Amino acid sequence: MAFRQTLSAAPALASRRRAFPGEDENYAKARKSLLAEEIDLRRKIARVAAQRRALPPGPLMADYRFQDGDGAALDLSDLFGEHDTLVAYFWMYGPERERPCPMCTNWLGAVNGNANDLKQRVAFKIIGRSPVQRQQAFAQERGWQALDFVQTIGDDFTRDFALLNPDGTENPALAVFKRNGSGIRLFWKSEMTPQMADPGQDPRDAPDVASLWTILDLTPGGRGTDWYPSLEY
Repeated sequence: MAFRQTLSAAPALASRRRAFPGEDENYAKARKSLLAEEIDLRRKIARVAAQRRALPPGPLMADYRFQDGDGAALDLSDLFGEHDTLVAYFWMYGPERERPCPMCTNWLGAVNGNANDLKQRVAFKIIGRSPVQRQQAFAQERGWQALDFVQTIGDDFTRDFALLNPDGTENPALAVFKRNGSGIRLFWKSEMTPQMADPGQDPRDAPDVASLWTILDLTPGGRGTDWYPSLEY
């Protein structure tokens, strides 16, 4: 029988908070209440992560084809390298776009700093519909040095993952694949569509994988309602 640890109540843990010099009673009370909620949120995130890890085997993947910067054709299995897990991000930089999506660019800029660490644990690839040389040229412009790009071959991958809309616009996607003796299966894919967004909110996954928004959530002004990152400042 698995041992289940009894956790202390969040308010009890929050009561251990040390006050800052000069804070008044109203701030201390509100901050302690918020700290209890933050402890509960941390636990919720841990529970959701455990539930995600416990997902049953996902669907078997088709033999999707990609191309690397040398023009070599790759199977999905080739993207794993020595790992059994592949994290792949499809970014909105198709051949019809003059410049890539600013939101995708912001996310990739942040994750570039963690890519070499990520690749110690999992394979990590950036997928686009544009030729790899075009993707790499933009990466060089931004100073990205740790991201590995591939190009989709054909429309099977973009169609099955609902990445290309009828009007030619694209949708970003973060997906995790698992390889074992039975083949390659989808482990998890971001699936929060715009139709799932709460009123007044932009669609996003939870937890939010973009550090930009996570940090802004800590500030008095929050994310704002009409601001988005730009490609240039």
